Amino acid sequence: MREKETFINILPEYGRRRLLMFADSIRDLAASFGDPRPLDTNETTQIAENSSETRRDILWQRRMQENKILMADHLQEVAQIMAHVADESRRFTPINQRRYKQIAHALKDINLQLKNIYIMEKENGFMELSLQIRSSKGGNVVTVEEIGDIISVLLNKRLTPSVNNPFFIDQELKTFYYVETPRFHVLTGSAVAVKENEKISGDNYAIFETEPGAYSMIISDGMGSGKKASTDSQMIVELMQKFIETGYKKEMAIQMINSVLLAGPEAGNMSTMDFCTVDLYTGTCELLKIGSAPTYIKRENLVERISAGNLPLGIFNRPDMDVNCRRLQDGDYIIMISDGVLDALSQGIGEDMMAELISGTDLKNPNEIANAMLNFCIRQSKGKVRDDMTVLVMGLWEYNSEVS
Repeated sequence: MREKETFINILPEYGRRRLLMFADSIRDLAASFGDPRPLDTNETTQIAENSSETRRDILWQRRMQENKILMADHLQEVAQIMAHVADESRRFTPINQRRYKQIAHALKDINLQLKNIYIMEKENGFMELSLQIRSSKGGNVVTVEEIGDIISVLLNKRLTPSVNNPFFIDQELKTFYYVETPRFHVLTGSAVAVKENEKISGDNYAIFETEPGAYSMIISDGMGSGKKASTDSQMIVELMQKFIETGYKKEMAIQMINSVLLAGPEAGNMSTMDFCTVDLYTGTCELLKIGSAPTYIKRENLVERISAGNLPLGIFNRPDMDVNCRRLQDGDYIIMISDGVLDALSQGIGEDMMAELISGTDLKNPNEIANAMLNFCIRQSKGKVRDDMTVLVMGLWEYNSEVS
């Protein structure tokens, strides 16, 4: 007999109401900025011709109005995130008594006590499981991975411990979470070369898990080289990672980062952004590019080049974002590079030469691929490193396939 499914809010009702009240107050605050439309271009041009002081005043008014628009957008985004969290719910399915007794008995055999267990359906349709357990006094040390293996067998579903779980089960009653193992898993690699006569790279990158079942890579190439370029690109990488992990939409996160660059004390705070996210449940890959070098997707000997013709961050108030989506398959590779890699190749044909290089490689390990590409580019430039170079590689495999 199928157990009755119920939808339960993640937050208790009191906390949910308070969060929704906070969201409404933030929306009201955003609305208090009114409708700060920019000044008419023809009008400001005519006025600005009168004196340099008037021009400065108008430029200042423009900046203030643009900041008001940006602040209102930020507040609306925060309110939307709070409302989403307040109304977030999960479909809970209480486990049937026969299966519950099987799991409780299996855990008892290794001196663990089971109190509750629930099966939840996540927003993407995949399963998440929570169980309350504790270790009996004097029992052996048991890890969350061992528990996951046992439950996977009993439920006939491969489960992976959530990254927020404690590693060991102790005598304190705690709730442990497991997620359905994604269809794919990834291996990543990187290779970096610093520009000659510089001590620090103007490129920065990160590879991280945005949420269970989703991996991201990001490269930012700061304008110029050295410490100033590194500071700008590092800020972009760190802020983007924090915003995405917090729950901001990519577009709003990028808009906020762009505003930080524009508000900087120095002119010319320009940096590229190359951001890639892969859903390991579906194999969907989203590529978001702003002024960055091409990204390459390798499938056996076929290579697709994905380029963008837009400008870097820190130039316009509303940055132009180029977004591409692809469906990946078992054995595919994603190769992301900074501009310095292509600049090292000869005669301005770097993009085509890079595609041929990727197509011809028989290497399987992402780290070996990244290093081989970087070494090839350095050899092509006769050992000279004229600009910072970064290569990131992500390989995708299904769990039931072998990686040689």
